[in-house]
Amino acid sequence: MTSVETSKRARGGMSEQRRRRLRLEISREASRLFWEQGVDATSGDQIAEAVGLSTRTIWRHFRSKESCAEPIVARGVEWEMAALRGWPPERSLEEHFAAESERFGREATDVERADAVLAVKMIRLADDEPAIRTAWLMACDQLEREMAEIVAGRLALPVDDLRVRLHAAAAAGALRVLNEHVGATLLAGADPRRFADAAERVASAVRGATGGAVGDPIAS
Repeated sequence: MTSVETSKRARGGMSEQRRRRLRLEISREASRLFWEQGVDATSGDQIAEAVGLSTRTIWRHFRSKESCAEPIVARGVEWEMAALRGWPPERSLEEHFAAESERFGREATDVERADAVLAVKMIRLADDEPAIRTAWLMACDQLEREMAEIVAGRLALPVDDLRVRLHAAAAAGALRVLNEHVGATLLAGADPRRFADAAERVASAVRGATGGAVGDPIAS
């Protein structure tokens, strides 16, 4: 434990790790309630009761009941962001995403899988709920920022170069649409095997959105 964390605990504070974990726990229950009974029909008191906390504690961590969905909504692009951060220069995007998809299928915990399903539901709910839509667009904005860093590195250009920003915006937009389409289709009852090629679809979306500028291995 760092000296800062020790000091915070001594003052009755909470470590950042514990705060993030608690926010995610609250978000899981809030998202479940939102999906089961609707946002309007869900109260802060119900969310607090589901988590086993006081309503006052909920408002210490979230500014509104709708914002409780934000950590789970962010999970909707978390895997993609993590995969992009770890993209090795010698691999094509298709190869890398295929390997990362296989690894997730092999190593993901039940909690991670359940969070992914909840994220899909919240992204679908965002079509009709402006506050949830805001959370989803915030997550996509973060994806665009991450994408700019990746594109800049792959093309050996500054992150604020206009070409980098345009490629990042186009790629992030394509991934947003792809996530929304796949999620809505699955929730409508489609056979999940239709998306067995999800990794290839993601890579193709990025390559297509950037006109092929991003996707190839970088020559050493």
